[in-house]
Amino acid sequence: MRIATTVFLTDRTVSPVRLARALEERGFSGLYLPEHTHIPAERVTPAPMGGELPEMYGRTLDPFVALGQAAAVTETLGLGTGITLVAQHDPIDLAKKIATLDHLSGGRFTLGIGYGWNVEEAADHGVEWRSRRELVRDRMALMRALWAPEPTAYVGQFSSVRASAAHPKPAQGPRELAPGLPLYGPRTLIGGQAGPKLFAAIADHTDGWLPIGGGGLTESLPVLRQVWEAAGRDPKSLQVVPYAVQPTPGKMGHYADLGIEEVVLQLPSETEPEILRVLDGFARYL
Repeated sequence: MRIATTVFLTDRTVSPVRLARALEERGFSGLYLPEHTHIPAERVTPAPMGGELPEMYGRTLDPFVALGQAAAVTETLGLGTGITLVAQHDPIDLAKKIATLDHLSGGRFTLGIGYGWNVEEAADHGVEWRSRRELVRDRMALMRALWAPEPTAYVGQFSSVRASAAHPKPAQGPRELAPGLPLYGPRTLIGGQAGPKLFAAIADHTDGWLPIGGGGLTESLPVLRQVWEAAGRDPKSLQVVPYAVQPTPGKMGHYADLGIEEVVLQLPSETEPEILRVLDGFARYL
């Protein structure tokens, strides 16, 4: 089982370069970074964990810039977002960023995507909250058109793009959504809580699921697998990566019993000495 990590990197924490080097030297498989463009000071959306929203949410580094630094100083470390708020991006611009990072890193990028929780943040980007899921699906389809090997036009509900020269292409090759129907772009996983809408989206246009916290998989996995196979997807291709996990030996053993091949552990948003202390504690799971 591969052991990756996630952390809120900010202007007050360890740097991406120092952390990436430490992870690769110790044998961790990857680094996933979250995204928030800004956190409006006046908001009504409650913090997802309850209580006051930690300061790190409003100080988070841009994940693509930070992961670009991490890619430049590592050779094998996986790089990922957890998650990219696709609805808050121009999809043509985002497609270029993703393809460039995957190309320059030699195919090491995982695109974790999601729908977000902060209504005010999304509103500042012009996102209509009720239609954000459809918007994300539409923008993913547009980006995949730009990642296709030949110029491919796309006309969707919210956006469109002409058939275009768009390079570089992602280093990762196509997979099959269904026989004869390729899925272009880097490995893509959706983060979010179990439910019919999420599982339908996972089966429709991604490679799998980033279950936040990693709880409840015994009940959820059979349901997701049923939805996945009903959509015509290869049962062996489904990837489930428990995310932002606080590990215990029992929990990690349970994941192994479920056939989980990768787990992303949560690091504290701290300075280098504290990060290294926690990594040394996590080493027991490598």
